[in-house]
Amino acid sequence: MGDIIVIQFCTLDGVVSDPDGRGGTGHGGWAFRHGAGPVSGDKFRLGARMEHGVQLYGRRTWEHFAKLWPTRDGGYATVMNSVPKRVATTSGIDAAAWPNSAAIDGDPVNWATDERTRRDVVVIGSLSLVRALAAADVVDEYRLITFPTIVGAGDRLFASGTPADFRFSAVEPVEAGAFTVLRRDPAQER
Repeated sequence: MGDIIVIQFCTLDGVVSDPDGRGGTGHGGWAFRHGAGPVSGDKFRLGARMEHGVQLYGRRTWEHFAKLWPTRDGGYATVMNSVPKRVATTSGIDAAAWPNSAAIDGDPVNWATDERTRRDVVVIGSLSLVRALAAADVVDEYRLITFPTIVGAGDRLFASGTPADFRFSAVEPVEAGAFTVLRRDPAQER
């Protein structure tokens, strides 16, 4: 049995939108004010869980990553390009744009819940998808890189504060900020 794991970049005030500035917002680009390091290596410390699991994306995030990752080199790029990737979309994708990609059929919450019975499901970015999974109470873990920045505007990961049934299971410094793992409280696990 696996977990549904959400990984996100966020600011001190909880904003997750437009970390790279491609959204054109006034607050965008905050993740790369601290250098390009956040996108190199296994910053979210998933290791074998990333290699043996499946990545799940919303269509817009997948389309952006499909333009970036196939052209990158290195160990982490190899993992990103070789692992299976699934996309929650009603409009379809060009699966040839990024190896090992496919659209999922049906409801993404049901798909993720079923898939985690076989392996870990790693959800990258994709805020609307993350919110649907959180609303269905199926997220097991959040892994965050928190940047020492307050932007004051934008979409927040937790609109009303950290979910009550999650606990900090790891907090450590990384060169860009802090790596944090929020795990469902064992007393609340399914």
